[in-house]
Amino acid sequence: MADGNFSDVQFLTVAEVADVMRVSKMTVYRLVHSGELPAVQFGRSYRVPESAVADYLRHAQVDGQPATA
Repeated sequence: MADGNFSDVQFLTVAEVADVMRVSKMTVYRLVHSGELPAVQFGRSYRVPESAVADYLRHAQVDGQPATA
């Protein structure tokens, strides 16, 4: 993606991200608005790159400690 080629990027809706992460849509919106989860805005809706969700979950912390999974 560094060369600007977005043809292979898979985008998820906020609802799809919420399902994957097993959280509410409001939690996803909070992560997007805080900048913790990158997203692209189309009109009033957001799309989140699938790779960003995977990166976020990979680097997630539990009780302030890095996840061991």
